[in-house]
Amino acid sequence: MAWQVWLAFLVASIIISVTPGPGAVVSMSVGLRYGYRVSLQSIAGLQVALVIQLAIVAAGLGAVLATSATAFLILKICGAAYLVWLGIQKWRSAGEPVSTTTAIEVKHLFRTAVLINLTNPKAIIFMAALVPQFIDPAGNQWLQFLILCATTVVVDVFVMSCYSLLATRFRPWLADVRAQRLQNRVFGGLFVTAGAALAATSRH
Repeated sequence: MAWQVWLAFLVASIIISVTPGPGAVVSMSVGLRYGYRVSLQSIAGLQVALVIQLAIVAAGLGAVLATSATAFLILKICGAAYLVWLGIQKWRSAGEPVSTTTAIEVKHLFRTAVLINLTNPKAIIFMAALVPQFIDPAGNQWLQFLILCATTVVVDVFVMSCYSLLATRFRPWLADVRAQRLQNRVFGGLFVTAGAALAATSRH
């Protein structure tokens, strides 16, 4: 892969990751509540879903979502409903002192992050339109795809880490239970908004 091609893809990946979305919301929410180290579990979950999405694109299934209104609608409704449900749960969550989390909670954070990214059909379609443009048909396509996949994941880990680290700076504020309740309402509203935005998207 030519350096200029890879650099162009790197810039595109940075722009895509920096653009606020459900992944950024969950990274900030977990970072604010539990700290950066625990937020790595959510960030890892986001990356697992991202790799699966890229694999779907490589297998050509992304084209199915792009052309099948039914498949797109089903996945979109599932993703939007899940985000809204998370938002409602977050909104209704009672304020409690900031504390360490348990292994069970960590697994829950990881699974939640995977589902948040995986049920976003728009992301799959976007990747299906973007990634092939950076692959040279005359070269080793699988090697090029792996390079692009690794680049995407590294960039997203860095950007989501920045979102999380930024949120952790406000952790002392959560020593107040009322402030924690307000934080739950804010991020609950953001999840519901993200769900509504996903529900309003189209394949185009």
